[in-house]
Amino acid sequence: MLKIALLAGAVVVGAALLVVIIGLLLPKSHVAARSIVLHRPPGEVFRLISDVKDAPAWRPDVQSVELLEPVNGHIRFRERSKNGALTMEIVESNSPSRMVTRIADQGLPFGGMWIFDVAPTTNGSRLNITERGEIYNPIFRFVSRFILGYTRTQDTYLQSVSRKFDENSAPQDGLASNL
Repeated sequence: MLKIALLAGAVVVGAALLVVIIGLLLPKSHVAARSIVLHRPPGEVFRLISDVKDAPAWRPDVQSVELLEPVNGHIRFRERSKNGALTMEIVESNSPSRMVTRIADQGLPFGGMWIFDVAPTTNGSRLNITERGEIYNPIFRFVSRFILGYTRTQDTYLQSVSRKFDENSAPQDGLASNL
């Protein structure tokens, strides 16, 4: 019985060590882009995504949003969800085509920005989100890459936008945008 317990312990320690080693070998930075097509004009889509205070009304994953004091003229806000609070900053806003947000909290195991591009289409618009992220913790890097996936949060956001407009647009691969 002691041999089985020691073997089980060695397997658990070995697996944990393997996760850390693989996480250390993965790049800290990643880029992921997802998009949806909507039957709404770009201005309407931009108004929705840029009105961060109203997010809890249409994003089920957001419990509340608190507007904070601006820093260097940039709007800052704190989103609260079941996973905790996250402070964001709007670093660029060009209605109706582009908004860029970045994580303003320091000391998290991750950071980065989202670039929202709204482009006109024949029957409405395309909303493209590019995530330029960094994951500092090697265990979280492993989990993000192999278990959660880099696009899960983007897909949840885009599905919420689609539902808000009573549409059924499924997220698809987008085009990575630069700043």
